[in-house]
Amino acid sequence: MSGKPREIRVKICGLTNLEDAQVAAQAGADLLGFIFYPPSPRYVTPAQVRGILAELRDSIDGPLPRTVGVFVDEPLEAVQAILEEATVDYAQLHGGEPPVLLEQLAGRAFKALRPSSREEALADAEWYAELGLPDGPQLLLDAYDPQAYGGTGRKADWAVAQELARSVRLLLAGGLTPANVARAVETVQPWGVDVSSGVERAPGRKDHAAVRAFVARAKGLPEP
Repeated sequence: MSGKPREIRVKICGLTNLEDAQVAAQAGADLLGFIFYPPSPRYVTPAQVRGILAELRDSIDGPLPRTVGVFVDEPLEAVQAILEEATVDYAQLHGGEPPVLLEQLAGRAFKALRPSSREEALADAEWYAELGLPDGPQLLLDAYDPQAYGGTGRKADWAVAQELARSVRLLLAGGLTPANVARAVETVQPWGVDVSSGVERAPGRKDHAAVRAFVARAKGLPEP
């Protein structure tokens, strides 16, 4: 791809092993995501993540990408303990967490929305956006699913995302793949994009060529 690289951040989520994390970091991912939700097929323990990140720091040139733990309806004390044990920077709250939980996490958390309508998305953004990260995403927008908490491969509502992205630092998730990420970035103009199932060969196992292609196409860089 030719032209000027885009100012876009990329989060590779659902990482479960060192090799996939290395590929994501070396490809230019800005954020690495780990799922601390036991029902998920991409679940990892805090001890596993601590080990992955320790080895990753020793195996890559340059600084480690920022790291994100994904939580679903965990109490404050559990989120804090897991962030500390896993040595992860931020918490992505993907359940029905109230705004007060983000306030208590004091600049270390942001809310993922899975709205069923534009009206719900705008109302939730009013509650949560100002409580997001001061130096990262304020909100994540994922596809609506009444039962699953992300990783479904369903496409988010890009029209709603575009509206939110005008006023908040939005991380766009939901159904992104190497085939559609450039169009998503051009259409929505988000702060960043988030992918999990869209670059997998199996749940929790990344397709390394797809990871590299996703990052390059999102950022408008030459493909490796």
